[in-house]
Amino acid sequence: MMNLAILGAGRIACTMAKTVNQMEDVNLYAVASRSLERAEEFAKEYNIAKAYGNYEDMLKDENIDLVYIATPHSHHCEQIKLCADYGKAVLCEKAFTVTAQEAEDALSYAKEKGVFVAEAMWVRYMPMTKTLKDILSSGKIGEVIGLTANLGYSIMNKERIVKPELGGGALLDLGVYTLNFATTVFGDDVKKIDSTVVKHNTGIDKNEFVNLTYGNGEVAGLFNTAQTITDRKGVIYGTKGYIFVDNINNYEAFHIYNQQHELEETIERPQQITGFEYQVSACKKSLEEGKLECEEMPHAHTIKIMQIIEDIRKAWG
Repeated sequence: MMNLAILGAGRIACTMAKTVNQMEDVNLYAVASRSLERAEEFAKEYNIAKAYGNYEDMLKDENIDLVYIATPHSHHCEQIKLCADYGKAVLCEKAFTVTAQEAEDALSYAKEKGVFVAEAMWVRYMPMTKTLKDILSSGKIGEVIGLTANLGYSIMNKERIVKPELGGGALLDLGVYTLNFATTVFGDDVKKIDSTVVKHNTGIDKNEFVNLTYGNGEVAGLFNTAQTITDRKGVIYGTKGYIFVDNINNYEAFHIYNQQHELEETIERPQQITGFEYQVSACKKSLEEGKLECEEMPHAHTIKIMQIIEDIRKAWG
């Protein structure tokens, strides 16, 4: 049984708590918030044994096997290092950090301490990701030449979105998913990035199109918005057909079409708790095997995504 602790008690921490409470081989052991009152409320709601009003006090607890960091990404680098100082394995929410340099610093620091770290890009750990890769490698839609994807939520009322000091903006919050979709299909060999952005009055990006060109000429067109909901669809185009993907944020179904626009096959998502369970199980397996990273989301890929994001943000000034 692995004891999981949650650092931060916001909305996404609630999803993780609900998930772990339904897992058989993981115990939701502790939670820490900057407010002891909030931590105690959270612990009571999700039946957690320990509640801490200070992150360091929680990290001193020797019974913790894995810490899930659920705070704004502006704090991730320092918190990963803090966990490493106490020898605690980490599953850190995305965006992993605000800059590529922060990602490199945090990962190298943890490696020096011999501490496991994984990025909580939950889609990467899902069975449906392997299914998608299997479909593409089977040649069902021929040579894959392009894709489109979008992700949008009406979240401009969130402080973490509109404040630059919290690492705000649609790209860091939502763009990680459309970039994940593109890199799942085409890999990390991005040769050219073009983008268009609309900014909020605080300076953060609220709407953007990002176009990626890959080494073999493949192209990906990505749309992210923090102003409104979108259909969250992805479409992968091949020389023999195409795939409609329902919800790139948590693959619900793949609809495979031929060149005559005829639906040939639909593959639906297997039953899940919330989808968060797969990343937790992957961390547990990696820890049991003595690894410092998960093969589903290697450190090199985490850094590459942060580099792409940084290049885009620099182009926007």
